[in-house]
Amino acid sequence: MEWAGLVIAACAVGLGAVLGVRLQRAHAQIASLEQQLARDTEAERALAAAAERARIAREMHDVVAHTLSVVVAQADGGRFAAAEDPEAATRALGTISEVGRSALGEMRALLGLLRDADDEAALGPQPSIEDIPALVAATRDGGLDVSFVTTGTPRPLPIGAGLALYRIAQEALTNVLKHAGPAPRAFVQLTWEDGALVLTVSDDGRGAAARDDGNGQGLAGMRERATVFGGTLSAGPRAGGGYLVRATLPRSS
Repeated sequence: MEWAGLVIAACAVGLGAVLGVRLQRAHAQIASLEQQLARDTEAERALAAAAERARIAREMHDVVAHTLSVVVAQADGGRFAAAEDPEAATRALGTISEVGRSALGEMRALLGLLRDADDEAALGPQPSIEDIPALVAATRDGGLDVSFVTTGTPRPLPIGAGLALYRIAQEALTNVLKHAGPAPRAFVQLTWEDGALVLTVSDDGRGAAARDDGNGQGLAGMRERATVFGGTLSAGPRAGGGYLVRATLPRSS
């Protein structure tokens, strides 16, 4: 009996030692996993912040490019009209002031987002598809003969998809101002189809619009925005002259 008790005691001690070692290993593994999880979480936050900064950089490019194109067009028009129509020159200066103030406000907002890119709560509202008519009106005030029409039945659209279409329209109109030549006419159309939403921006200029600016923006930027939401973008000269940009986003967007 004494031997049996000793054996049992020895087994108990050995089992306790084994369990203690395994428990220590388990605690070490848990600590290692927690550290790895913390590193992964921090890496995800860094990637998200980098992606947000890249998005803000694209937004700033679009704002600056569009605004400067309108300002240049207005300045040229006002300079040529000053001698014969001083009122036209005054209107051009007014448009330059209005567009410049608007761009300055948007730039300040974007710079604020850039400073707080790690704070999701700091993200403010961005332009959407509902703002395209105002974009067209502002471009028209900037001296471009541009019209807008929408067909089909509008439906709710994710914020990101609406922003993508707005920026595509903005970039395409900016390219018309840059490249379409003197006195072009432009046409912007939104078509709500059963399975897709189609945005077209066309002009009757000399057919050189919407070229890539060599800095990863231009056509490449527009195509990237459409692709993110499962859409497509095509651009090229029209058969009858001018240029056409066509962006299509599927209904699932």
